[in-house]
Amino acid sequence: MQSALTLLSALAEPTRLAAVRLLWDGREHCVCELVRVLGVTQSRMSRHMAVLRQAGVVADRRDAQWVRYRRNPHLPAEQAAIVEAVLASVD
Repeated sequence: MQSALTLLSALAEPTRLAAVRLLWDGREHCVCELVRVLGVTQSRMSRHMAVLRQAGVVADRRDAQWVRYRRNPHLPAEQAAIVEAVLASVD
């Protein structure tokens, strides 16, 4: 289980937080969509998503040449509540 500090550190970066906001809809999103919507390069988005994956916030799936991300369905309820509180606090 990741610590709350690791989780909050991952969410502290604005691009990562914006990506989490998009992924929190429960659907799967292609990295190409995240790049387009957030206006960052593919390499930068990949680095951000690696941080979120290591923090346990997102899960990924390779689909041919693309990587698709979604909210981690195994994120503990306490950590999901932290993410939701952070998202609500920046609305």
